[in-house]
Amino acid sequence: MKDLDQERKYERARERVEELKKFYNNLSSYAIVIAFLAGLNYYQNGWRYAWFLWPAFGWGIGLAFHAVKAYRINPMFNKDWEERKIRKYMEEEQDKDKQLWE
Repeated sequence: MKDLDQERKYERARERVEELKKFYNNLSSYAIVIAFLAGLNYYQNGWRYAWFLWPAFGWGIGLAFHAVKAYRINPMFNKDWEERKIRKYMEEEQDKDKQLWE
């Protein structure tokens, strides 16, 4: 039983590391590409129109959502909320079962 428990913990930790690795790869790609676009923007028109901010903003929104997922930041639906909802639905099921047998 301990081996199975350890294996599950290892698998969850490995998945977590994979999530973080994907986020950091996305973050580094963002920094490199946006820096390139900013340089290209400056070369083209010397900041008269900073068009590189549009892709930076769009990709930045996606990156923010990726960070929320990778770091498991969710103020509304955290682990406590999940547990409360699970208990609530389990109690409702028990009440339905009791009513069926009465």
